[in-house]
Amino acid sequence: MKFSELTDGLMGERIDDRPSGTDPEVTALCYDSRKVVPGAVFVAIEGFSVDGHRFVGDAVARGAVAVVCSRTVAVDAVTLRVDDAREALARLACRFYAYPAHQLTLVGVTGTSGKTTVTYLVERILETAGVAVGVIGTINYRYAGKVFANPVTTPESADLQAIFRQMVDHGITHAVMEVSSHALDLSRVAGCVFDVAVFTNLSHDHLDYHETMQNYWQSKQKLFECHLKPSDDRHAVRVVVNGDDAHGRELADRFGSTAYRTAARGTGDIRPEKISMDLAGIRGRVATPAGTLDIDSPLVGDFNLENILSATGVALALGLAPVVIADGIRAGTCVPGRLERIREGGERFIFVDYSHKPDALENAITTLRRLTPGRLITVFGCGGDRDRTKRPVMGEIAARHSDLSVITSDNPRSEDPLGIIEAIEAGVRRVCRRRWNAGDLGASWTGPAYLVEPDRRAAIVLAIDAAQPHDTVLIAGKGHETYQILAGETIHFDDREVAREVLAAQVRKGA
Repeated sequence: MKFSELTDGLMGERIDDRPSGTDPEVTALCYDSRKVVPGAVFVAIEGFSVDGHRFVGDAVARGAVAVVCSRTVAVDAVTLRVDDAREALARLACRFYAYPAHQLTLVGVTGTSGKTTVTYLVERILETAGVAVGVIGTINYRYAGKVFANPVTTPESADLQAIFRQMVDHGITHAVMEVSSHALDLSRVAGCVFDVAVFTNLSHDHLDYHETMQNYWQSKQKLFECHLKPSDDRHAVRVVVNGDDAHGRELADRFGSTAYRTAARGTGDIRPEKISMDLAGIRGRVATPAGTLDIDSPLVGDFNLENILSATGVALALGLAPVVIADGIRAGTCVPGRLERIREGGERFIFVDYSHKPDALENAITTLRRLTPGRLITVFGCGGDRDRTKRPVMGEIAARHSDLSVITSDNPRSEDPLGIIEAIEAGVRRVCRRRWNAGDLGASWTGPAYLVEPDRRAAIVLAIDAAQPHDTVLIAGKGHETYQILAGETIHFDDREVAREVLAAQVRKGA
């Protein structure tokens, strides 16, 4: 399309000296100058580490025929200056890809924890119902049997609209996506209108970006305030909220009868009637406005019951029957890196979990604490170049609920791993002053205690070697991730692979 067609209705100021009739043909839309192709429009946005305005010249040299920016730049190309380049990128992407989101039934899931699991559950329920569904989230994005790496939870707006276009072209009718607070704050979902929006919970996270919990909460609310379709006769309910969370109750009160309130522990529209849990999963009966359903899921713990209730609410809002929902939940498997059981552990219960935030770590540890028949060993660390305030908090959580805490590294990035560990240890020592060395771990050790092992592989070896039959090992923080970032270098590292290698080595040794 022509540049004038692409930017029609976009408020801005043309600031180049070309004749007003200059109207280049547009072949691509880019915000990364390295990906510019001849005929592209380059949108200069300010990123977290670099400013796109610095690369306008590079973009034009690579063939960009027009530039959209928020500051004056001097280049040999048609140039449009706008107030908000991120918002402009989103609007341009919607138009360039012919508004694919409007052709999809969109489900958005936001909250601090549980987003990934809810999207997996909804995906499986919709697949069971025969619906062509795609998913965009932290682990990957996928549709029609295709799976792609996804570097961020919610892609940049241009990438997001391109994915939607691919989904529509492959016959997908429903898209389920995790919507992060960053995405809402940075206009990545501008132009998207969701058929159903889900709120899971809100707890301490991302304060390195949002600075305060109030700012964080305000960003989350944008999904419901700015991106939600109004209710109608066919879809009376558009909102699903966790009523066990105080912020969820606030949303539920605001939306009234147009919201389903889930409650694992209180009164709600969707609630458990009779539930049993163990380390093999969750079974029981759930009451809903459409009738009861019997659930049988391999997911573990109270917080996964909350996720099941949220997914049930989405399915009901989309008009699915309880029996279909129950079949979908039953067909589900463990979500990668979300209390994922390493079955090779035999009588030792070994789990890998993505819990890298205080609330998520506490949920995982307390869940396993209640269900494990033996001792609980937790391996964890905190990422570098991220919110430093959570480090002692997570240390205290692990030490309070574990028999043995093994403090290690978790993507230290540019920071000194020992400095991160020292901050974690300050929290551990609030509740546990018994520090051991690796040699202190005999078969009959008793906690509570902790030890420090900066090498993550060695820490996992220590934890699994220390576990006896009926003990539980939680390897927390990285979950599905297959890398470790150390001093700017990214290396392959998968907690699940390492755990299986350790277990296989024990079998070879006759352990």
